[in-house]
Amino acid sequence: MTTNNNLPLSEQFRLIAKRWCESDAAARLLEETKHDRLSQFMQDLIKRDGDMPNATAERLVRAGEDWRRETVERVKGRTEANRLKLQLEYIRMQFSERQSFEATKRAEMKL
Repeated sequence: MTTNNNLPLSEQFRLIAKRWCESDAAARLLEETKHDRLSQFMQDLIKRDGDMPNATAERLVRAGEDWRRETVERVKGRTEANRLKLQLEYIRMQFSERQSFEATKRAEMKL
């Protein structure tokens, strides 16, 4: 996980948080429209190949390359959002470690 050490932790956090929000929104959109896309694919298949039971159309769509590609994109989108979320946690940990170090240093100076 890369961070820009020249920026304050708060600014690093803000920049990553903004990217995470955008990435999470994109991933959620892909996840939320999954059933809509399945219906579209099924409708296109039935239109192209003729009437068939929904279960058959769904099985054929899910076995197809287009559906697999969309599934991979959904997973990649969620993975990217998760990666950015972990970067945020990393910055929080850095802040906590820095705070603890500084508190220990102040306590040692009082001795």
